[in-house]
Amino acid sequence: MSGAKNCPETPRQRMIGMMYLVLTAMLALNVSSEILNGFSMIDTSLHKNIESASARNNGLYADFKALDEKNHQKVGKWLERAKLVQTKSNELYNYIENFKVKIVRMADGKEANDSAYVVQIKAKDNLDKPTQYGIEEKHGIELKTKIEQYRDFLIETNPQKVKLYQSVFSTVKTKEGKEWTVALFDMMPVSAVITLLTKYQNDIRSSEAEIVEYLKTQTDASDFRANKLEAFVIPDSRYVIRGDRFKARIVLSAVDSTKVPNYYVGGSMVPKGIYETTCTTSGPKVFSGQITFMGNDGNLVSRPFKSEYMVVDPTATMSNEDLNVVYKGIDNKFSVSVPGVAPTSISVKIEGGTAEQKAPGKFIIRTTRDGNIVIHVFALIDKTSREMGSSVYRVKLLPDPKAFIQPGENNAKAIRSGNMTPNELRNSSVIASYGNDELVKANFKVNSFTMIAKGIPPMNVNGNKMDRRFIDKLLKGDILVISQIKAEGPDRTPRDLGSIMIQL
Repeated sequence: MSGAKNCPETPRQRMIGMMYLVLTAMLALNVSSEILNGFSMIDTSLHKNIESASARNNGLYADFKALDEKNHQKVGKWLERAKLVQTKSNELYNYIENFKVKIVRMADGKEANDSAYVVQIKAKDNLDKPTQYGIEEKHGIELKTKIEQYRDFLIETNPQKVKLYQSVFSTVKTKEGKEWTVALFDMMPVSAVITLLTKYQNDIRSSEAEIVEYLKTQTDASDFRANKLEAFVIPDSRYVIRGDRFKARIVLSAVDSTKVPNYYVGGSMVPKGIYETTCTTSGPKVFSGQITFMGNDGNLVSRPFKSEYMVVDPTATMSNEDLNVVYKGIDNKFSVSVPGVAPTSISVKIEGGTAEQKAPGKFIIRTTRDGNIVIHVFALIDKTSREMGSSVYRVKLLPDPKAFIQPGENNAKAIRSGNMTPNELRNSSVIASYGNDELVKANFKVNSFTMIAKGIPPMNVNGNKMDRRFIDKLLKGDILVISQIKAEGPDRTPRDLGSIMIQL
């Protein structure tokens, strides 16, 4: 079936358009009412176009219904949309027709003819009634809204024609800044207003025909465009865990969906083309079969297929990014992966600890007990969480850190022994860390220490700051010993870090 045409204008339509433009220009020059009689010729021609378009539309709907009777499954939904187009078009067309009749009745009074043809209007040059009905009584605003709604409906139905429908059913201001309703009704003669409204009716029928033709081409009810037919297997996954079921859909490419083929695997029919089998052994698996269907010539056509998949044992890969043990009291960083499973589908559960996911496949493990913890790895497969493996990790206390003297100056390097001035000592602190060779990151807090020097009574200090009064008693060449350094780490275990010796 050929695609929708753009409904090109006929020479008659182009002539009407030119006459419409000429007479509109004459209106702008305030020509006499006799000239306005020329609108009757345009209006009459527009009505003839409408009659032709209506007949064409009726033929399109008849063809549509005939296609639906042959293949309702394929055509039905498009026919329903076409009926909606017909309903929307008739509603706006009839609304405009009634709009025209109301204006003619106001202008001609008892002599009015309800057919609303310009040629039959008596008061063609009346300027007041269109203004009264369209602007003062605000019916023009209602008409504008209905045109915009119809335009949006057409665009929604066929988005490929956005610019066309926006142009044909435009309700924007004129170049001079006049509102659409003012330009159409304010001090405009009845003959001109009626002709313009007839033009909108003609546009409705033309757009209706184009939309229905477009919907008709979407059905493809009478076409079979495929020139090559192939059988394909679409598995849910090519990796299957032993004990689970392998599932795949067998399809025929480019076949009419209303002609249902038969599917066979190993000589057995597969209902609806969904092949499913239980996987009891690991390793690569191969299966094959054929699809049979009735061709357009009435003969049976067969298309073979072949596919493979891999069955793997349940497995999971875990690695402690820092060490091969789990330390109590700190964040232990783990990377977890499962072959054939996306990192976003992996989760863990801990016996004796907690897990916090920081990124796909990345977890922070924290222990809540001594001894051992067990990490279980789960994968989300076919919307079901399945355990893929587990590992036991030994829980250890963090190793003791080393004690350092941290000078108070910014970025000064911490030292364990050496020479310092009294002023440097006054602003120093005792810290505990693993130094530059740390394997894991942990923060320790120094709680207390003892300051010892020859000839001065020892001083016990709480916290980690040097006692200035004690340092003021020291002389150059004296040796200061920092001993009994007590610290505590994130595991809350007390640590005795020995001594530090400094010479002034």
